[in-house]
Amino acid sequence: MTADNFNQTLAAFQERAPFRPFTVVLSSGTRFEVDHPRALVFRDGVAVFVRPGGVPVIFDHEGVEHFVADLAEQPSS
Repeated sequence: MTADNFNQTLAAFQERAPFRPFTVVLSSGTRFEVDHPRALVFRDGVAVFVRPGGVPVIFDHEGVEHFVADLAEQPSS
């Protein structure tokens, strides 16, 4: 994913009104839910998401496999 596409996609998710949580799936298989729009900052293809409890997750455009816009789209485990 390009840095520009990464930034544009995150901006679109962050600005949805009303905000709806979305999932980031990394190439490593790690996934996490962005549950609040102000818990995410990004610039130049790099992002920081602050999980509940203040735990930061740093990720970039090269490490993202895809985004899941609707939690109902995730396969069940």
